[in-house]
Amino acid sequence: MKFRAVRVHPAFAAFLALAAIAVLPNVSPAQDTTSQRGVRIGLSYALGAKPGVYVAPVSGANGDSVRAIMQRDLDFGDRVTLIGIDSAGVALAPLLGAGRPSYDVFNRLGAAALVVPVMSPTGVRVILHDVAAKKVVETRDFPLNGSMASPEWRASLHAVSDAVEEWVTGVRGIAATRIAFVRASHIYIIDSDGAVESLASSITPVLSPSWSPDGRHIAYSELGNAGSRIGVIDLATRSAHTLVSRGGLNITPEFSPDGSTIIFSSGEDEGTDLWTIPAAGGALHRVTVGRGTDNVSPSYSPNGRRVAFTSGRSGHPEVYIMDADGTGAELLTPFAFGDQYYRSNPDWSPDDRNIAFQSQIAGQFQIMTISLRDRGVKQHTSESTNEDPSYAPDGRHIVFTSSRTGVKQLWVLDTESGRVRQLTRSGGARLAAWSPRLVSR
Repeated sequence: MKFRAVRVHPAFAAFLALAAIAVLPNVSPAQDTTSQRGVRIGLSYALGAKPGVYVAPVSGANGDSVRAIMQRDLDFGDRVTLIGIDSAGVALAPLLGAGRPSYDVFNRLGAAALVVPVMSPTGVRVILHDVAAKKVVETRDFPLNGSMASPEWRASLHAVSDAVEEWVTGVRGIAATRIAFVRASHIYIIDSDGAVESLASSITPVLSPSWSPDGRHIAYSELGNAGSRIGVIDLATRSAHTLVSRGGLNITPEFSPDGSTIIFSSGEDEGTDLWTIPAAGGALHRVTVGRGTDNVSPSYSPNGRRVAFTSGRSGHPEVYIMDADGTGAELLTPFAFGDQYYRSNPDWSPDDRNIAFQSQIAGQFQIMTISLRDRGVKQHTSESTNEDPSYAPDGRHIVFTSSRTGVKQLWVLDTESGRVRQLTRSGGARLAAWSPRLVSR
């Protein structure tokens, strides 16, 4: 007996394959090392697990783009496991039913949450289902600003993704953030997903961008024939003004957490020290007395009471921490690891748990973190040269410069899982600084 071959639509075939999983035993989601406990809306899933999330297809103009951006944002947050991210996900849409999803099937597919976006005249409505509880647990309307697919529109949609991530995991996402960096001696800004790159200012040559805590300004160091200056860019107007123009070297500015002060390194041939100046301008105040050594790259603790910085006072660069007034300085990075004594460029995590820095190992810089609780050190990179770490607002992700593709580009590291993704691809990129969250709740 001969059987006639039957053509099956790919989407329907994907639906049949996924639906068949419903008869299999429920499989626990992949484990995550974050110890987040408690969820704001009480979504049901195992503590310590990465909850599975299904984002439903979105009908209407640019619905595919809305779904793709939300999925990418949730994926890059590294706190959930996405289910049905391709044509298989579209095939699952009938399981949503008319307001009453097939919860048991989604549960067996590993979904803890169903995210159903619906376009509206002014934005998007998002409905969140708790699969285990078999009910809707959140419904909210979000405005989308600007014209469709504009930078403002994308920023609004990123904020939607961040809210959804908070609903599901209890931790707000970081999609609605941007990263400043230097390319060809100019400062550029790019979205955290690698889209919407723009020139921050025409001033050149510049180094060391640093965000104000409200995300409205960027401090920088401008190189000149008579030395370097500290300036500030107003991102609303893209205009810049000079804040510090004293002679010699003036580099690595950093805003205090309350935005009132900028700390920076200044000096001449006999070494550099850390100084502060009011962000609005005013008198300079000396913080360190290096006595001929270099003290650079300051980074405030989240409460502004302490500062991490690089100093050569021990005879080679190491990371130190001190009180914000310059007292109580102590060595942070030990001499007992690595084969070369060169640790520098610290960045204090926003959650006050760790400090990231670069350490020279076998002649190349690598990204390291040190715990402020027990001073344990963790190496995060080993391939090529990796340097200049900067934390995301979640205290979990780090943007850094890497030469692993042959050209210096920006990469993003998830310090919990070790996942690394490339952020920039055109030209060279370095000296990145991650912004605060830029869209309010």
